[in-house]
Amino acid sequence: MKIVKRDGRIVEYDPEKIRIAIKKANHDVADNDAATDLEISKIIKYIENLKKKRLLVEDIQDIIEKKLVELNKYELSKAYMLYRYERELIRKANTTDESILTLIKNSNKELMEENSNKNAIVAATQRDLIAGEVSKDLTKRILLPEKISKAHEEGILHFHDADYFLQPIFNCCLINISDMLDNGTVMNGKMIESPKSFQVACTVLTQIIAAVASSQYGGQSVNIKHLGKYLKKSEDKFRKKLTEKYKGKITKKEIEELVSDRLKEELSSGVQTIQYQINTLMTTNGQSPFVTIFMFLDKDDPYLKYTAMIIEEILNQRYMGIKNEKGVYVTPAFPKLIYVLDEFNSLKGGEYDYITKLAVKCSSKRLYPDYISAKKMRENYEGNVFSPMGCRSFLSPYKDENGNYKFEGRFNQGVVSINLPQIAILANKDEDKFFELLEERLDLCYEALMCRHHALLGTLSNVSPVHWQYGAIARLEKNEPIDKLLKNGYSTISLGYIGIYEMTKLMKGVSHTDPIGKEFALKVMKKLRAKCETWKKETGLGFGLYGTPAESLCYRFARIDKEKFGSIKDVTDKGYYTNSYHVDVREEIDAFKKLEFESEFQEISSGGAISYVEIPNMQNNLEALEELVKFIYENIQYAEFNTKSDYCHVCGFDGEIIINDDLEWECPNCHNKDKNKMNVTRRTCGYLGENFWNVGKTKEIKARVLHL
Repeated sequence: MKIVKRDGRIVEYDPEKIRIAIKKANHDVADNDAATDLEISKIIKYIENLKKKRLLVEDIQDIIEKKLVELNKYELSKAYMLYRYERELIRKANTTDESILTLIKNSNKELMEENSNKNAIVAATQRDLIAGEVSKDLTKRILLPEKISKAHEEGILHFHDADYFLQPIFNCCLINISDMLDNGTVMNGKMIESPKSFQVACTVLTQIIAAVASSQYGGQSVNIKHLGKYLKKSEDKFRKKLTEKYKGKITKKEIEELVSDRLKEELSSGVQTIQYQINTLMTTNGQSPFVTIFMFLDKDDPYLKYTAMIIEEILNQRYMGIKNEKGVYVTPAFPKLIYVLDEFNSLKGGEYDYITKLAVKCSSKRLYPDYISAKKMRENYEGNVFSPMGCRSFLSPYKDENGNYKFEGRFNQGVVSINLPQIAILANKDEDKFFELLEERLDLCYEALMCRHHALLGTLSNVSPVHWQYGAIARLEKNEPIDKLLKNGYSTISLGYIGIYEMTKLMKGVSHTDPIGKEFALKVMKKLRAKCETWKKETGLGFGLYGTPAESLCYRFARIDKEKFGSIKDVTDKGYYTNSYHVDVREEIDAFKKLEFESEFQEISSGGAISYVEIPNMQNNLEALEELVKFIYENIQYAEFNTKSDYCHVCGFDGEIIINDDLEWECPNCHNKDKNKMNVTRRTCGYLGENFWNVGKTKEIKARVLHL
């Protein structure tokens, strides 16, 4: 039997601890009120006979109190309760020492691996993590109702970002970069006026991103089209200066050539500023800003020509990559790039297909861009196309006081996720019981989400001037509460979910890709969505159903359930649950069918969703990748490629390890041939399914797919 401590740690059951605790209480009562050794042994035997695989410390203490009362040991029961209360006071006085000290000693493995974007060894990052441990502790013990804290510990739900809940800050947002650049802003008490050139606008943009990221805990997104105006300003400035200098000395055509050359230099420098600033800046959260650049060629953009130039340059620089500490070009984690496919750039002979081809070339080598289909998004969001907040959190359509749709300058208040496989385990194929339990647990999720909302109510704009006073979200007065931005659907609040695949497997015995499983899975998804809509109508708050982004949560829920219910084939035995509605990675399904299947679930998950397919390095098969991009435009709103690449641990090369004429693995950068010093992924011919080519001991290539 495992025991769950109050801090969430799992320890071995030790009966002696029960015996010691009761004997300590014995010291505070008369001899005839004390429990005998035999009576204590019976209590211990009762607990062991429950044959639980997992018990909370609080549950054991409740049992002891109940058994003492049954033995008519009322005074002893009181003494034990007092002992328990005193221990609780001690715990409340200090519960973070161990986690913080192990963090400083670099031995807190779970905390150090929780966020892959944070280097937990660096002092600045540790400072943020230490503050996070204090916040989690106070959140669990004081700020949240006990039943919500207990539900979190039991894996019934997950209260996201408890390490920041202590402060009145929010999750993620769409920065109103247009307002901040056009009307100026203030940072650190200093006025920043509207830029006069593209280069300055890029610098100001990165300063804004860093300031915004330091006062919230989730990602932030910017629409790059707002820089088009400033590239035009630079062009006009160059033309004016060059005309004044060379008028009458050289032809107008030659002046325009000089203008074009200067503009290209300015464009390259500006985009390089964005890329390097974002990857070298560190926010107060101890990491690079989690920023997304939204690349949308909007036909109504008056500066569309310049936006196209900026997007093209961003993709060119992303294709090249950034040098790591060993001087090798690698894929930077940020900024995350999202490229929008529309009618005139969806590879159907449109004017901007050349940029999409460049995006595909970039995807073949690097991790980004991701793709959004403007066609599908308009179907799902009342004709609008807009960026997700950070990774995949989407706003709901909202109209301002003038009846115009508004997306930039809005944000997400926070997320709570529900563990669907655990409900299915308890329901044991009984559908009525499943939906009864689902209803109960959704009520808990609602209470947890309202805790998030109430924690932000009453927050004054002074908490983060860059957000609330100087344009990132709004331009409120000093000391003005932010409450109006929390209500009436202006901001969102999200119900996440994990494990549609495992839930379906438990309830129906098949995957949700099977017709029987799909029917049940969609029924559950629609139930979750309907619940969000009900909460929205009852409260006026912007509840949304969100395909949870926390991949680490997939492991946490599975670990808790395995400890509680044991190893269940194809569920807890894997060590992870499948994120949201995604098809399990072990299913044999090609990229096209996967995206087509998941698109139906994406439509329901309107508060945020992304689908992805894993592909090999496809630099030699761009046509196949272009076909997949065309398919995305027609079939699914938001998709991502996880590009398989190799890595050389000798020089840091991040690309494709080649096979030389002698069929040896060889790094093309340092020519290392030691396979043990490389992370080499599967070879490929470019087929987009789960099957792949293997290299045999001879030069003959063997295929698992007959038609190839």
